[in-house]
Amino acid sequence: MADEDYYDVLGVDRNADEKALKSAFRKLAMQYHPDKNPGDAAAEARFKQINEAYDVLKDPQKRAAYDRFGKEAFQNGGGAPGGGFGGASFSDIFENIFDEFLGGGRGGRGGGRSNAVRGSDLRYNMEISLEEAYRGKTASITVPTTVSCEPCNGSGAEPGSSPETCPTCGGAGKVRTTQGFFMVERACPNCRGTGKIIAKPCRACGGVGRVEKEKTLQVKVPAGVADGTRIRLSGEGEAGLRGGPPGDLYIFISLRPHRVFERDGTTLYCAVPLPVTTAALGGEIEVPSLDGQRTKVKIPAGTQTGKQFRMRGKGMPPLNGGGHGDLIIQVNVETPVNLSKRQRELLEEFQTIETGETSPESTGFFKRLKEVWTDLTE
Repeated sequence: MADEDYYDVLGVDRNADEKALKSAFRKLAMQYHPDKNPGDAAAEARFKQINEAYDVLKDPQKRAAYDRFGKEAFQNGGGAPGGGFGGASFSDIFENIFDEFLGGGRGGRGGGRSNAVRGSDLRYNMEISLEEAYRGKTASITVPTTVSCEPCNGSGAEPGSSPETCPTCGGAGKVRTTQGFFMVERACPNCRGTGKIIAKPCRACGGVGRVEKEKTLQVKVPAGVADGTRIRLSGEGEAGLRGGPPGDLYIFISLRPHRVFERDGTTLYCAVPLPVTTAALGGEIEVPSLDGQRTKVKIPAGTQTGKQFRMRGKGMPPLNGGGHGDLIIQVNVETPVNLSKRQRELLEEFQTIETGETSPESTGFFKRLKEVWTDLTE
């Protein structure tokens, strides 16, 4: 393995550009990192080899030397401190690699590490009616969450004491070990990466710094809210750790199906069955609207199924205010059923005196159908 070609180590061809090299390195380094393979000597050796290959190939001068002379270009001090590659030591080079790989932001070895952790966001599902979405509402909700521990003020330490700097990592939260030219950095095993240890844990929260508690909140749902709307309550999520800020609470709105109306944005739709007599003779129907009033609709004589009537301003309000949408009423002519003897006699009498003028659409259709049939038989 020690003599394996650097390009083969990273799994790239010899013409790979900087982006391809970096992508291959990150993928392999993540796979073989000692923190993910504790106690695996083979993985640790592979990790060192990956770092060695990337360090050479990412540097244009080193890569050119390697392409020409192979690993012999770095023997006899060729890659050692003060050598022909800018005078940087391998320790410095790999420290920079780990900074990039682990996201940086250490603040220097042993420097001031921020131990505060933001609290988690919470989600609450709220179902409301279409009427409530039309008017808006203020709802009281109870949310199970975590809040900062009052006795220790969120520190996790027993009142009268405070967290202490970890003696193992000096507060950095990470420890490094050097193995030859290579440097391995991992979370401090003593403080688990926090940089602090709690000698006397708070008895109320067990040293966590927060406790479980139900919280009752008032949520204002604005008029015009739509299905799937998300309302954010800043700072009402779980409490942070070690003085970190709380998370947020997100209210997800869903609307119950309505018995009469369907909604599309600010437009409401209402399908109304219409007696055949009203459709034929004309008349007037009443339809309720969400503002609590009754809307009267004039039906002209000869109204057909699917005819729509638009009632302006009777729809939903937009979320940000500014008027209302429209209410669309669509009539569906209902065919009579369960006829009495007299009703049937009247319809049969009407059928005998019916002309094409009373049913122009069906008369025209069957006329065209007859013409098509004639054309097919000629």
